[in-house]
Amino acid sequence: MIHRVVRILSAFTDDDPAMHMRELARAVNLPVSTVHRLVTELEVEGLLVRDDSGRLRHGHRMWEIASRGSSASSLREAALPSMEDLLNHTGNHVSLGVLDGTDVLYLERLAADDSTVNITRVAGRLPVHGCSAGLVFMAFAPDDERELFLQRRHTKLTEDTVTTSEELRVIMADARRLGYVSMAGIIVEESSGISVPIFIDGGRVAATLTLIVPRGDERLSITVPQLILAARAISRRLGHRPPPMGMQRRSAP
Repeated sequence: MIHRVVRILSAFTDDDPAMHMRELARAVNLPVSTVHRLVTELEVEGLLVRDDSGRLRHGHRMWEIASRGSSASSLREAALPSMEDLLNHTGNHVSLGVLDGTDVLYLERLAADDSTVNITRVAGRLPVHGCSAGLVFMAFAPDDERELFLQRRHTKLTEDTVTTSEELRVIMADARRLGYVSMAGIIVEESSGISVPIFIDGGRVAATLTLIVPRGDERLSITVPQLILAARAISRRLGHRPPPMGMQRRSAP
């Protein structure tokens, strides 16, 4: 039953935020009678509500429950001041991502209206191999997790998507040495992603901070130090005390 409830709640997306009962039943591939019974209970609990046209959508109650005690909420709150500073200083899109399985899940996204294409969405996902944030996570992942990633088959998302284990190894070695990943056109041809890790105690990467810039306008000598300083500020808000900048082996070309 829980599996079916999760399927129903997960059926609603940014593209389809509201559905009639029969549409929902088709989306989750369950009998209308089953969906009707489960939806009735979800409505009683306020997890689903109906709009004026009778279509179902997520209720505020679901957001309330999900937000209580959530590590994602505390991470987002810690990151927002630095993300806002980056947006104001660079004029580029800024996103905050966490690793979830084989995807990067985005907790926050601040958009610059006149910047380049940015397909990330809050609560949206991108494949690990298809974004600079994902490659940062893999670069700093435990050895066995990184090797498992390298052994998978990766789909070409654009002509510039890196899919071979040899090339990926070089990118991740550079990321550990320099402290960032910059990738051009690997999921959106006209955009580049520049990502840095956000460390917490034990040297673990809790999240990534990313700037999405027009391809060819990366200006790494400027953007990377800005990103690293912002990531360090977020780490401090999360209770981590990173070493002084001079002790880190991180630089930008």
